[in-house]
Formats: sequence, structure tokens, C-alpha cells
Amino acid sequence: MSEVMFEDLCLPEPDHNLGIQGGNIGSQTGRIMLAFEELLPTISPDLVLVVGDVNSTLATAYVAKQHHIPVAHVEAGLRSNDRTMPEEINRILTDSISDLLFVSEPSGVANLQQEGVPDEHVFHVGNVMIDTLMRFKKQASGSSILERLNVTPKKYGVITLHRPATVDDPETLSGVVSALVNISQKIPLVWPMHPRTTSKMSEQLPDSHNILIVEPLGYLDFLQLTSNAKVILTDSGGIQEEAAVLGVPCLTLRDNTERPCTLASGMNQLVGTDPEVILQTFDEIFDLEETCHSLPETWDGCAGQRIASILAGFDGSIPTRSSNSSAFTA
Repeated sequence: MSEVMFEDLCLPEPDHNLGIQGGNIGSQTGRIMLAFEELLPTISPDLVLVVGDVNSTLATAYVAKQHHIPVAHVEAGLRSNDRTMPEEINRILTDSISDLLFVSEPSGVANLQQEGVPDEHVFHVGNVMIDTLMRFKKQASGSSILERLNVTPKKYGVITLHRPATVDDPETLSGVVSALVNISQKIPLVWPMHPRTTSKMSEQLPDSHNILIVEPLGYLDFLQLTSNAKVILTDSGGIQEEAAVLGVPCLTLRDNTERPCTLASGMNQLVGTDPEVILQTFDEIFDLEETCHSLPETWDGCAGQRIASILAGFDGSIPTRSSNSSAFTA
């Protein structure tokens, strides 16, 4: 998938690829740390910039700080307040050792203030994922994915599921799938299935001609697919954001979200994994003509430029955190 993304987004090949794949959390995180630590002497970075909440985010930030290298975190401050989520632990720990914290939405600023991070280290820059969406939306419109899947704009829904809380427990997954099968009797559903979900499905999915399961899609194909959907059903954080910007109603199959601005926009609703709640909420929104109420002003496609400008003025003189305080001290 990473190769497809690099191609779709016209990104140059990375100078270094750690090549760490698979394994459980501890194994993967540890292997990333070892590989990154071995790489550091050859690149001697002035600063390490990490993005999001995946294992490599925390692993590389930790190694950088152990080597006294400043760390900047993009998408800092997001909180679901659910510490059973691996991503939540990665977010909290990464923010606790970062020197520059680049925030995508207002809740992130409030969260970091509550955690004792001084304002001068927090920058509300906007959402780099929305930068990408805005830059490539026109190009994505040239994708032939709708024709290849034989679906009609605004006459189908899109499913994405990959979180352990959704797919690892057979009972939870079975309930969600039963709701999706019921929904597919009202509207065809396209399901680009994540490898993690594929490995857990077994025989969970009854025969249904109205749920089209496809391989994971590249960025441009997926953006075209979601842009033209009637509804999106997902447990992904990023897709909640994209749905809000695209103006597509989104049912989030989780009990919480670290992106509350998507709820305020009116385009996203938390429905959890209870089949009855999923079906009831779907019925309520199915015939509604939803409109987006509001989104952060900084979701304007310029977040990357703001980050670059801040980094250009960075001189490395960041105060360190004291051992007995959660705030920065000079």
C-alpha cells in the first residue's frame, strides 16, 4: 500500500526506509527503535518530525529524545479519552516528550493546555490530511473507480473497519457485520477491506450481493469513492475528517472520537458497535439532506505551509521538561 500512496501522491522515494513490517505492538515498536537508532548517526538530524499516532510515531520520537534531538509532533493534542486504544497511548506519550506540538483542531489546544503544555510550544496549524485532500480532489475525480465497481454516485455507501476494538472480538464483529448486511438491503455497500479485517472475518459475512468487498484502494481511487458516497460507515479517525470536508454523512462505529470537530460539523455521528443503534441511526439519516455546519478555519489547505514556516524559524532553543513537572521550564 505504501508504494501505491507514494505513486498517487507524487512523492519522491524516501532516502531511508526502515522496512519494519508486522508483529505485535512491542515487537514492532522495538524493531523500529533499533533501526532508527542505527540510522541516526548517518543522518544527524537537527529535529525529528513525527506524524499521527502509529507505533513509528512514538518509537522514533522516543529515540530522538534519548539522543537529545528536538521532536515536533504533527496532529498533537488529539484525545479520545479511551486508553484501551493503542493510538491513544501513542498520542499521549509522544506529546509528553515533544518540543513543538502542531495541532489540527481546537480540542487539541484545550487538551494540551489541560495537560500542562505551555502555549508557546503549541501551534494550531490545521490539518495536513485536509491539505492533501484539497490538493488531490480534482485529480481524484479522474479516477475510473466508480465505473470499475459499477456504482452510481450517491447511490452507495462505503465501509472501512480496521481497529482492534471493532474487528478482533468475534462477537463485536459479528454484530457490526449483521448491521451492515441489513443496511445493504437498502443501499449497496462497497467495502475496501483492510488486511487486518480480512484475517479476522473467517465466515462472518453472510452471502450478500449488496456488499462488494474489494482489495484496499490507492489514495485517488478511495478519495473518488468516498467523495461520491451517500454514506460512510467507518472506525477510522482520518476518514471522519475527510467525510466532514467532503460533506458526506459519516457513521462512526466507535463509542468515542479524538476528532470532536467532526461531530460539531453535523456530518459525523458516533453509533458504537450495537447493531440496533447502527441501524436506527442509519434510518434516521438516510433520507436527510445533510449540510456541514462548520469546520475549523485552519482546515483551509495551508496547514503544511504553516508548519514549514514555523520550522524555518526554529533555532533549536527549546526548554526541556523538568523531571517533576508536566509543563516546560526554562
